[in-house]
Amino acid sequence: MLFNSLTFLAFFAIVYPLFWALPGWHAKKRLLLVASYLFYSAWNPPYALIILASTLVDFEIARRIGRAETQSAKRSLLILSLISNLGLLSYFKYGQLAVDSFASLLATVGIIYHAPDFDIVLPVGISFYTFASLSYTIDVYRGQIRSDWKFSDYALFVSFFPHLVAGPIVRASYLLPQIENPRMPNLNQVGWGLTFVAMGLFCKVVLADNVFAPVVDQFYKNPAAEGWFHAWAGVLSFSGQIYYDFSGYSLCAIGLALCFGFYFPDNFKHPYAARGFSDFWRRWHISLSTWLRDYLYISLGGNRVGNFRIYLNLMLVMLIGGMWHGASWMFALWGGLHGLFLIIERAMRKLPESRWLSVLAQRPLPELATFMLVTLAWIPFRATSLENAASVFGSLFDFGAPSIPENAQLVAIIAMLVTVRWHFALRDTSLEAVFSKLMPAVQTLAISICLVTLFLYSGGDQRAFLYFQF
Repeated sequence: MLFNSLTFLAFFAIVYPLFWALPGWHAKKRLLLVASYLFYSAWNPPYALIILASTLVDFEIARRIGRAETQSAKRSLLILSLISNLGLLSYFKYGQLAVDSFASLLATVGIIYHAPDFDIVLPVGISFYTFASLSYTIDVYRGQIRSDWKFSDYALFVSFFPHLVAGPIVRASYLLPQIENPRMPNLNQVGWGLTFVAMGLFCKVVLADNVFAPVVDQFYKNPAAEGWFHAWAGVLSFSGQIYYDFSGYSLCAIGLALCFGFYFPDNFKHPYAARGFSDFWRRWHISLSTWLRDYLYISLGGNRVGNFRIYLNLMLVMLIGGMWHGASWMFALWGGLHGLFLIIERAMRKLPESRWLSVLAQRPLPELATFMLVTLAWIPFRATSLENAASVFGSLFDFGAPSIPENAQLVAIIAMLVTVRWHFALRDTSLEAVFSKLMPAVQTLAISICLVTLFLYSGGDQRAFLYFQF
């Protein structure tokens, strides 16, 4: 059930009036819990049992951690939660990759092994709800959140449909207190919520799917046959496609939650104006980057260890962050590139000041360099194989090949340039702050343009959000 589908529109049109009509906070929460499971079951009904089982296991483990009297008992229970969550994630997401990689490794020494085809259908959103649930048991273990929540409240935290399948990865310490305390959205919250949903759908349907995606798909089908202009148009367009696709979903999720009176954290803060890679990860998929920082990087020693360990930890965290996105070594390569960029950035900060470093630090050079390296790093993320990625890189610098710009490519490049300029202009400002400063007539006009454009493009194919596959 996609946010950009008539099915979801019908779902929301039924659930939302019922939410307002039901008396009492407990009844409203039960409605949201049932609705969230129905929402998830729309993809594959049996997989709703998986999220239910995961919820039951982590709820019980956290309850026992809270009651445990010794640190060793708490640690053992936490390990059980880690095994349960990561084992579930590994089986569904990485089982096939593991046996295929093992078969390839045997082939290098002359042993032929035909890996079985598990034919496993990946449960939608498993990476997101697994990390959300795991954060709860870790926080209980650390004493950062209590363990005596009602099961129904915890189940709603895990399954709440706005964030269930593609984030943001909302933590228990952030959402559970909101679920526990009665709330009703006011008209201002509903207005902002619907505004964010409209903006998110505009980003997804108009920009990601119709401005950028066609250029990306055309180029990546056969990059070797395309000239340099087509190559740069395709690569830059994917930067636009993935940003507007994922940030559009996040806006929809934040807006839908706000319609019910819940607040979700921002997941994007103008990442293409980042000044370096540590800054980029403070702006891109913030809920994942902060999760990796708080639960993995700091647990490995964070910045409290020596330089070599810090560099090793950075690389390990980014490799894991890359593999979190999918069962492909291309995602590991993408994560490894970002790990390398973070290591180089950290090492450069330790260099003594010099004239050339001062020149390189002048704006907008660091921001532009970060954007271009991020864009090039997206190549293995989008490419289907190493050969495909190598072909893309080759086409980028094949200036001898004829390359006649097409209208769709020119539109996509202009849209990407406007996006980067917009990120620079609003670098330290939230979208809500900018929009709230506009006159009511201008706000109405902007939303009207979004809705009219959405209507004009609504007849095309419905593309799933890119992050649904993760």
